[in-house]
Amino acid sequence: MEDLPEALVTEILKRITSTSDLNSLSLVSKQLYKIEGNQRGAIHVGSGLCTATKALTSLCARFPNLRKVEIDYSGFIPGHGKQLDNKGLFVFSSHCFSLTDLTLSFCSCVYDSGLGCLAYCKALVSLRLNSAPKITSIGLFSIAVGCTSLSALHLIDCEKIDSVEWLEYLGRDGSLKELVVKNFKGINHRDFLKFGSGWMKLQKFEFERKRGIDDRLLGDMVYDSSYNAHSTDIYDFCCESLKVLRLAHIKTWPEVGLRVVLGKCKALEKLFLEYVHALNDNDMIALSRSCSNLKSILLWVNLQRYSSDVSYCETRMSFTYNSLYAIALNCPMVQIVDLRFTRCSRDWPSEIGFTQKGFLTLIQSCPIRVLMLNNANFFDDEGMKAVSSSPHLEALDLILCHAVTDAGMRFIAHTPCLSNLILRACHNVTDVGMAELGRAHKLESLVIEYCGEISLQAAQGVIKSVHYSSKFSDALKKKLGFLGKC
Repeated sequence: MEDLPEALVTEILKRITSTSDLNSLSLVSKQLYKIEGNQRGAIHVGSGLCTATKALTSLCARFPNLRKVEIDYSGFIPGHGKQLDNKGLFVFSSHCFSLTDLTLSFCSCVYDSGLGCLAYCKALVSLRLNSAPKITSIGLFSIAVGCTSLSALHLIDCEKIDSVEWLEYLGRDGSLKELVVKNFKGINHRDFLKFGSGWMKLQKFEFERKRGIDDRLLGDMVYDSSYNAHSTDIYDFCCESLKVLRLAHIKTWPEVGLRVVLGKCKALEKLFLEYVHALNDNDMIALSRSCSNLKSILLWVNLQRYSSDVSYCETRMSFTYNSLYAIALNCPMVQIVDLRFTRCSRDWPSEIGFTQKGFLTLIQSCPIRVLMLNNANFFDDEGMKAVSSSPHLEALDLILCHAVTDAGMRFIAHTPCLSNLILRACHNVTDVGMAELGRAHKLESLVIEYCGEISLQAAQGVIKSVHYSSKFSDALKKKLGFLGKC
């Protein structure tokens, strides 16, 4: 190896992706040690990292061209030693001049002053702070001012951030293309309207409010089902570059807030709405009219109280069949649909608001490739028959779909392109339905979980590599909406 040209050795090392293999090779010779160190562009370190200044300086000298650094202290206990602190972060920021991507996870010893050291990283493009308990709005403001190349910012579980001066500054600068904020107490969804002109370049936005115990309760609030937040343009900003939008666990009443964004996203391709309170058909209609490029839609909804007449109140989900018709009519490129209905009863299909007729209009109007239905009590074997004629459907995921039986399996077995099927807690599908699937010989992947009438032997008759579980695991509970969601 010592006789090989350096350029050739470098090319060989580029083809090795395993970190452990690279570490082993670097011990073979001084040449390999030097070349491998110079070309290493990313490291992931955690509890085993020696935080002494001299050791960190040596680490940076060993890998002088680091572009991506991830420091993760998840699972840390005091016996693991010391965590990276302000001084350690200063070493990284002052030695890694090529650093473009930095992730700090569960770094409880990094304060605002340490975060301010990142102003030395003029090339920093992406910053992710995951569970940074000591960081406040002051530290974020120093990042906004000092890191002039920043285009992606992820903030998760940063509980001391409670003001938005940093957000206003980033909005005026207008360089952010990706903003993700999750599990904040001190910031409300309406605060993001202060992002102003920053919305113009933003391509991805996520906001998830920190949930409390009361989020699991239905509550006494009654929402106006006829209210239209898009009838007048009360907020003067533009988000025509936005391609990915996720809103979770926010309440858009009585203050409208981020609700107005739904009618302004002309380039939107992926929409995720998870338990957003007070939305109605007018919001989905406005969105569909402006988002002809929409390709993926996720709607997770729960029971809320709606009224358009002071003398009458109904308990149902946010949207009705009118929303499905609007998407079917205006969004001809939708390929992925994920619908979850939480806390609705199988005996009261009207609680959902969607009808099978409206749903099938969507299926027949759009080239759906992936379909996920969770607790869709309006969907039965006739729905399966209609879905089976979908020429593009490749993957079907049914959870708690009690009206689907063996007859539905007979229909779906003849879907032209279906290769992946998941059944979870579908108790009216039996071994007979599995036999129908087996005779079609089409499936490449089959998952059966907590379907009491389906045996492992019957599932293996469809495909040998089936994933089968008869237990009600925590993972399945979360899928069903019993853990971590409301």
